[in-house]
Amino acid sequence: GFLEDGILVQDISRTRRHYLGSWTFPCDVIAVLPTELLCLLPGVPRVPGVPAARVNRCLRVLRLFEAFDQCETRTGWPNTFRMAKLMLYLLLGIHWHGCLYFALSAHLGLGVDRWVCPSFTQLLRRYLHSFYFSTLVLATVGDTPAPQREEEFLFLTAGFLLAVLGFATITGSISTVIVNLSAADAAFYPDAGPVQRYLRAQGTGRQLAERVARWHQHLRAQRKLPAEREVLQHLPWGLQAEVAASVHLPALKRVGLFRSWEHGVLRQLVLRLRPQVFGPGEFVCRRGNVGREMYFIREGHLAVVAEDGVTQLAVLGEGLYFGEISLINIKGNMAGNRRTANILSIGYSDLFCLSKEDLAEVLAEFPCARAAMEAKGRELLLRMGQLNTGAEAAAMAAEAEAERRLQGLEVALEGLQIRAARLLAQLDASVLRVALCVQRLE
Repeated sequence: GFLEDGILVQDISRTRRHYLGSWTFPCDVIAVLPTELLCLLPGVPRVPGVPAARVNRCLRVLRLFEAFDQCETRTGWPNTFRMAKLMLYLLLGIHWHGCLYFALSAHLGLGVDRWVCPSFTQLLRRYLHSFYFSTLVLATVGDTPAPQREEEFLFLTAGFLLAVLGFATITGSISTVIVNLSAADAAFYPDAGPVQRYLRAQGTGRQLAERVARWHQHLRAQRKLPAEREVLQHLPWGLQAEVAASVHLPALKRVGLFRSWEHGVLRQLVLRLRPQVFGPGEFVCRRGNVGREMYFIREGHLAVVAEDGVTQLAVLGEGLYFGEISLINIKGNMAGNRRTANILSIGYSDLFCLSKEDLAEVLAEFPCARAAMEAKGRELLLRMGQLNTGAEAAAMAAEAEAERRLQGLEVALEGLQIRAARLLAQLDASVLRVALCVQRLE
């Protein structure tokens, strides 16, 4: 196939026309011509072991580079592929240089001096010697026999110059691969260096620096990506939803609140969630703090602890959520928008965070979810003694009174609208009668 406007065309007839009209077609035809048959003609010199007549096969190198480029853009391990391709080029360069060295040795005479290839009886031994000699030259190791003839001096000098150029190219390619690896890690994981330098500059304790280092190590070991939004920011909105849904939707469906929600709604919700990772002994929220987000537990365990920070009152596991009491308006809540409990991460906990604004948008679209969250929050407030039933009853009575008065105002407004319509009709009739009277008087 071939690409047309970025789409792969696999129609046979169109592919045939496109290929026959391209510049690669004559190159491919020339590359497969059996030019080695020319050696059978009388008067053509024959060189055993050096098929110079097959030099047209080198035109296939363009196709080889094209295949390498396509593999590099499609593989999931591009840096590994680049290293393998670099090693292949290195071995191929040594092989070609060894072949040229053997050809020069055969031209000068095998074994005539210490520099040329010895006249071994086995062809494999000759090839290994030539390959070893080229490796010493191209690796700039040296330790080769001293050249005796002009051809040998020129060949060895050219080999050293090529070795310097190749060594610089290989060094640059390896450094590029290393930089690409570092850039990929920086895009996915936060850099621990600035934080460590800041802690050392401020003279903080070593224990805190070790906690920060362990947190970064956990992110890399468990492949956690807290900077997910920065990674996906260049994708269009629909593709962002597809990628985020494919990664987080199975974990999101394990949350009891979302089990009855539609798949399309969860795909939109998953873009509003922000992954956060908390380490052992870290407080996710403290009692009395102002609540600005709620949390859904994806992995790990968290403990509801008392004021001493040690006594565990309850343990929250995967699929549960907390923090919604300080975000939603529960009648009679004496805590207001303050946290009502201390939540401590037992180990490393992977959570989804939903902000107050996003939660308000979600609950406005799904009143059933709002009612379920309010019911659970009311139950928790009753258990903790943070629910003023009198204030709740007064608020409900005030709400009922406001609803009743609103209905009364709606009825009165409807009556006023009817009376206004009647008055307008009477006015139109009076105007018509006056117009008729004026006409009769005229």
